[in-house]
Amino acid sequence: MYGESIIVFIVFSSLATVAIVIGLLVYFGKRLEHKQILAAIEKGVPLSDLKPRKPEPSGPAWIKYLTGGIAIFFIGLAFMSVGPGILGMRNAGPGAFVAFVLCGVGLAWMVRGLICRKYEKQSQLSANGNTAEYKNPTSTSAPEVSQQSGE
Repeated sequence: MYGESIIVFIVFSSLATVAIVIGLLVYFGKRLEHKQILAAIEKGVPLSDLKPRKPEPSGPAWIKYLTGGIAIFFIGLAFMSVGPGILGMRNAGPGAFVAFVLCGVGLAWMVRGLICRKYEKQSQLSANGNTAEYKNPTSTSAPEVSQQSGE
């Protein structure tokens, strides 16, 4: 009776500990970066030289979300099929909870990947369409016309 609750407590406390450690690392990293920026400003280094340039993404983001979502979803299905009583939902313990959470996170990532794919295609189409409209140098835009008439 108490064994399952102890296992759930251990799992959640270990996850919380990992989250706290990661949070502290990020906090102290940002704090160190802030101190370095202040020291560079005191020395007279221009602000444009302070920020490191971020590398370009290696590929479309939607592919990463979709593949990660599929992997997490199948890991959740594996948790669902491994434990005794999980598929029948009789006496399903914390394994069922973990399985449902993993499946839900996997589905959420898959949906995010599909939405990113949809909007990425739309932005590419609109970028291609807009460049064709602005190639005509004889046409004037509405703000230019209103500024000319106001003079």
